[in-house]
Amino acid sequence: MEKLRYSVTINAPVQDVWTTMLNEATYREWTSVFGESSYEGDWNQGSEIRFLGHDGDGSVAGMIATVEENRPNELISLRYTGQVVNGEDDTTSEAAKAFMGSHEKYAFSEFQGATTVDVELDSEDEFVAMFDDAWPPALEKLKEIVETRN
Repeated sequence: MEKLRYSVTINAPVQDVWTTMLNEATYREWTSVFGESSYEGDWNQGSEIRFLGHDGDGSVAGMIATVEENRPNELISLRYTGQVVNGEDDTTSEAAKAFMGSHEKYAFSEFQGATTVDVELDSEDEFVAMFDDAWPPALEKLKEIVETRN
């Protein structure tokens, strides 16, 4: 498992960035870089949240996580507990077990009216290139959305 890090600085107050990043409608916009995506659940500490999209054949696929920590305007920490395959939860297959317990964190810090979002996530080696190709443009899309609306 490899730890990946990505960052963007957005010219907006932290509360605006936090809200835009996590609001369901704007979440769909900035994560569109990953493909069609949405989530079910909420970002409250202890909640289960499902990140959903579609496989190549159109079936529902995604990841299941628990929100381990939520400090508004500071930090969201997720621990992955399974995957969604063909619309069904999978927590027992070898593929699901390979990443169970891995983490993804979003840290927010504001300085002089600009907010930096630092993303840190654990990844299996086979997905590193995909994340390296997708996360930077996704964060740039988030920046564009926030700065255009401010």
